[in-house]
Amino acid sequence: MRLAWFRPLVALIALAPLAAPSPALAQGEAQQLPPSTAPTAAPTSPQVSTPVALPVANVSDPMLVPVPPAEKVVMTWREALALLRSRSTDLRTAYDEIRRAEAQQRIALANVLPQINGQAVLNHQNGLVYSGVSLTSSPLTNGTAGAVAQQTLFNYEQFFALGTAKANTVANQLAFEDLKRTLALGVANALVGVVTAERVAELNRSGLQQSLERLDLTVRKQKLGAANGLDVVRAQQDVESARTTLVTGDESLREARESLGLALGVPDQVGVTPTLNLDALEADAHGVCRSADSIDERSDIRAARQQIEVAHRKVTDQWLQFLPTLGAQAGVSDYKNFDPSLPNTYTWNIEAVLSVPIWDGGTKYGLVHNFQALEDEAKQTLESDKRQATIQVIQAKRNVAVAEDELRVADRARALAIQNDELTQTAYRAGQLTSLDLVVAAASRRQAEINYAIQQFTLVKNRIAAVLALSTCNW
Repeated sequence: MRLAWFRPLVALIALAPLAAPSPALAQGEAQQLPPSTAPTAAPTSPQVSTPVALPVANVSDPMLVPVPPAEKVVMTWREALALLRSRSTDLRTAYDEIRRAEAQQRIALANVLPQINGQAVLNHQNGLVYSGVSLTSSPLTNGTAGAVAQQTLFNYEQFFALGTAKANTVANQLAFEDLKRTLALGVANALVGVVTAERVAELNRSGLQQSLERLDLTVRKQKLGAANGLDVVRAQQDVESARTTLVTGDESLREARESLGLALGVPDQVGVTPTLNLDALEADAHGVCRSADSIDERSDIRAARQQIEVAHRKVTDQWLQFLPTLGAQAGVSDYKNFDPSLPNTYTWNIEAVLSVPIWDGGTKYGLVHNFQALEDEAKQTLESDKRQATIQVIQAKRNVAVAEDELRVADRARALAIQNDELTQTAYRAGQLTSLDLVVAAASRRQAEINYAIQQFTLVKNRIAAVLALSTCNW
């Protein structure tokens, strides 16, 4: 009965402003704790209408300093795409494939055009003549100059191969367009990833700040006898847990910046400006990429369909190898003697060449079967790509709705976690709850804050993916 008047007095003293603890205690370092002196009382549910905030403690810690910003920063998605266009190795490789296809097309055209070759020969001879008495030298110098022209008169396979080369060039151009779409999606995801990691790192420091303030309050209560050594240890454990989360989040931020750098072709960390408007990314996606009306208009599906056309033409090319070919050749030459006593001669000829394939051991048949198999593989690839693209579009649209639902749930969970943390702090200050309740409520609040931020950025990322899932990009 003697302690009945003392318990309310201790609770009132705990609510009063106290002197700040030593820096070691504020930073969560382990201390020699006295035996438990806190009064024991059965916890009761607090009847509080308005949450009371904790007194702001003057705490400091080196880990509260934010991660240094990246040396290179992008401000908009269009700026990122411009950097990608100038530095992407994947984009340059795909462009080189188009150049190779155009070169093959030029070679196919050369096979049906006339070919003209010139030739010149200078010949010097020095003969010996024996007249029976003496041996004399008889030099002879002459030269030949000529030109030969060749033209294919009938070779349907060569003319057909020219069309095949053109179709192959178109297929590479369509693949190049689809690569732009996938690279744009990758850059958008990398940008959102950096923004998400930046926000999570900021929340982690806020969580550590709050943990240090709770430790400060617990230490002050322990000095007055309103908390025991176990309460301080629990508060210190909460601080160390917040530190662990902060270290992990900082490394995730650095990795996100490096992923953005690799996506943009920069072997270093690349950050984003704090003023980056994520809502504008979706608008930029609409401006950079054109929405397709159906799956069949997407670049990768058009490229796969074009590959079937190329494979079919190659089969036809091989069948045309069985046809005979007809060509013409004309030549002119001038034979000139440098000895005035010898005559000069001029020759001109024209000839036609008919070539009929008879038997090559079965090579042509083998090539026909080979390209027929490649054509069937191209058809299966198209069917597989269409199935995957259909599911991608369906999932992309559904993911937006799922992300919106998850964001609403995360928002409610965050609001409840904040309310629970504030009420727990108030009840703990009044001596109605234990330090374990305080630590659990704080950890739940930190996680709820992080989950809410992640869901916000996930919704933005899913909206961009839904736009690009059915688009054709030509930036």
